[in-house]
Amino acid sequence: MTREARNSKILFSLFERYQPVSKRRTMKARMIEMLLFLPNLVRLLFSLLRDSRVSSADKAILAGTIIYVIAPIDVIPDFIPFIGLVDDAYLVAIALLRLLNRADQRVISEHWHGQADLKELVTGISQIAEYFLPKRIKNVLRGRIERERASSPAPRAVNQ
Repeated sequence: MTREARNSKILFSLFERYQPVSKRRTMKARMIEMLLFLPNLVRLLFSLLRDSRVSSADKAILAGTIIYVIAPIDVIPDFIPFIGLVDDAYLVAIALLRLLNRADQRVISEHWHGQADLKELVTGISQIAEYFLPKRIKNVLRGRIERERASSPAPRAVNQ
């Protein structure tokens, strides 16, 4: 084996070994950027909670999400740097994604005052948060939303 081939093999091996670390750093940086939207997203939840056009089942999920975010006791306590906020952001994101898929988009748009596209933002938050959260915690948080979805009635079509 030539010296160049051996060096490239070593470099490739090092690249493979440290690629997950680099990806984790990138994902963490993106998550930190998205965590800056969390106060605006919680404000959105409060605003939607007061809107009469949002269904009772959706309001129950929004209220539960707000309580989870402001409660001092979480699945991952908030005093743990970074990861303590990731579970809150994940739950807010999947609750909003559920609402975006069920509610009238105009209702949500009226309450969203951010510059970013809301669906893109919450999809990004949920995907990046899933990268950091252990599978058991993801299942617990997701299960709360899924359980509510299964027990709530399907949205009715409005005849016009």
